[in-house]
Amino acid sequence: MIVSPSILNADYLNLERDIKQLERAGADAIHIDIMDGRFVQNITWGPPTVSAIRKVTNLPLEVHLMIDKPEYNIKHYLEAGADIIIIHQESTIFLRKNLQAIKQAKVQAGVALKLETPVETIVHCLDLIDVVLLITCDEGFGGQVFHPQALYKISQIVKLREMRHLNFSIEVDGGIGIETGKQCKEAGAGRLVAGSFVFNHRKKNEAIQALKSL
Repeated sequence: MIVSPSILNADYLNLERDIKQLERAGADAIHIDIMDGRFVQNITWGPPTVSAIRKVTNLPLEVHLMIDKPEYNIKHYLEAGADIIIIHQESTIFLRKNLQAIKQAKVQAGVALKLETPVETIVHCLDLIDVVLLITCDEGFGGQVFHPQALYKISQIVKLREMRHLNFSIEVDGGIGIETGKQCKEAGAGRLVAGSFVFNHRKKNEAIQALKSL
């Protein structure tokens, strides 16, 4: 299981310290939630923060754009050093064009779906996708509760991947802990985004290793 801790739950005044701790604890990537206060209610960071994080870690940076009309900002996150850029299906009418722009920059491209969004809405883009990120909680804030109905969506994505002979990853984000992580793995997910579980644990390395060994 690939584990990408979300720094939404980190100490914002000590991001470098927390990121170094995640690195030592065995994290596979750093998940950075970018929120604009429009697409979701919360507001977090922008390209300068991603650029600063790029300077302090060699871990892959997984930039999750929870923003309206990402086509106006994708280039800035490419320049900031993102290794994976994930955009929301619901945020743009130019989903395929945006994914093509990310791929042309030799960066991995992902699509995220809110809990209510059917998987059928991204069928036309599956050939361009490296990661499908399924939001498994009410988006926008850390510490949310996992919604079990997301497990069915994971199984739907798995079937589509098999039918089309594709090899993109399936990632889940929201309310992830040992039990929910296990359920997601059994449904077919191969990547976990975990924020509260990792940062609230007394030892981050134990939390991360527990998720990786599911």
